[in-house]
Amino acid sequence: MLKRYTASIDTTIVNAYQPNLRIRGTGSNAGQADVLETFSIYGRQSQSSSASPASQELSRILIKFPTSKIVSDRAAGVIPASGSVNFYLKMHNAEHSKTVPRDYKLVVLPVSQSWQEGEGLDLEGYKDLTKGRPGANWISASNSSAWTKVGGDYLTNSSSIMYEQTFESGLGDLEVDITELVERWVAGSTSNYGVGVFLSSSYEAYFSGSAGADSGSVLNNLAGAKESYYTKRFFARGTQYFFKRPALEARWDDARRDERGEFYFSSSLAPAADNLNTLYLYNFIRGRLTNIPSVGTGKLLVSLYSGSSDNSKPSGSKLSLHDGNNNVTASYVSTGIYSCSIGINSSSITTLYDVWHSGSLEFSTGSIAPLVFNTRPTTKEPIYYINITNLANTYRSDETARMNLYVRHKYWNPTIYTKATTDPATTSIQSASYRVIRALDNLEAIPYGTGSDFHTGLSFDVSGNYFDFDMSLLEPGYEYIFKFSFYDSRMNTWKEQRQEFRFRVDK
Repeated sequence: MLKRYTASIDTTIVNAYQPNLRIRGTGSNAGQADVLETFSIYGRQSQSSSASPASQELSRILIKFPTSKIVSDRAAGVIPASGSVNFYLKMHNAEHSKTVPRDYKLVVLPVSQSWQEGEGLDLEGYKDLTKGRPGANWISASNSSAWTKVGGDYLTNSSSIMYEQTFESGLGDLEVDITELVERWVAGSTSNYGVGVFLSSSYEAYFSGSAGADSGSVLNNLAGAKESYYTKRFFARGTQYFFKRPALEARWDDARRDERGEFYFSSSLAPAADNLNTLYLYNFIRGRLTNIPSVGTGKLLVSLYSGSSDNSKPSGSKLSLHDGNNNVTASYVSTGIYSCSIGINSSSITTLYDVWHSGSLEFSTGSIAPLVFNTRPTTKEPIYYINITNLANTYRSDETARMNLYVRHKYWNPTIYTKATTDPATTSIQSASYRVIRALDNLEAIPYGTGSDFHTGLSFDVSGNYFDFDMSLLEPGYEYIFKFSFYDSRMNTWKEQRQEFRFRVDK
């Protein structure tokens, strides 16, 4: 799952010269510009003496996100607790007609005092001066407060909240995992004044101040570069392009992998992890998931039984499990949902019964048709038929919809008997992911998230694969396409499926 939080304020601050090369734009503000800019220019004004070194011109980005919304979403269960979610700062490259830098590094540092966005637009002549009006600039954080250090005040006393990204060209997007910093903001241990984004000190221009100090608006930087890095631009929050706005993106793996329908007996053929099966208990009361009162967020025990003589209910004693015990512990997942990992060595039982209990108090009993691992080779590449069985034509931008998939092998070939008596059961794909494309121009609105976060992964249970999708991630007024990719364990690669599913999002 993913959730995007857009910036609440952003601006660019500079000490660059105005076009006359005599006056610096240190009092200028660009809080309403539709792009953000960071650069370094060295030596546009040449060195005349040892006391007047070659000029240094810098531009830095300030941006802030509303963590109050993250706090409220966490309290409402929209995003998971700390430790179960990662936060990424995402900024999108803005193409322009000027030169772009190559082989450089940007840093992301938390700002250490409050600042104002401002009303300026001018990123060319730097003539939108604050002059007592609201807005941060190179010298001042606001119309009433100066920076302690020109160019902005930043926290640099903790390596865990200092971030960087290396760029080979000036055309890349910024994507940095700033989870530690966001969690500090949410917890209140670090005040949220946003972050600064700019070239690292070794790429900002060299300047030797007298006695090792800053010289007016120019930063002393003996470790700096004697070449220019001009100019890197990102889209600002005011851009007209919905998917290009800076965002703080929360990502987490919310996929539930309920293997009740693909429960395997333990086997020496399989590694230890594959000999364990994940089971879920969903406690629905009057159609709502509800914690078991006597358990709450605590733990349950799960045992396995064989069936009665008519195989209609659990019978006999608890079966010995993979670890030699006859119980495993089930943990709380979320409201009304509990889960356990369990295995059993026997392979002669046709039906297993899982009993969820606490001491002598039993809460739920389910049934399982276990499978046996085999080594039958196959070289045939699987081809699937896919359908989203409940896909609507149109969704509101403020709703989260659950998508249910039906999947079967495309060339399922029933006999007359099987066709007359049953439909093919859905196949649960163990590792599946989705992406979203805007139909108008094939813009990728949501890419596959198959990395460590696995934030576009599909869940599955005995009814097949499913996932929840937040329609607010998409710009209203357009048609979109769902595409799916399945992981092929034999080829150790992801394979995108041919089918596509269209829907529209409106306000």
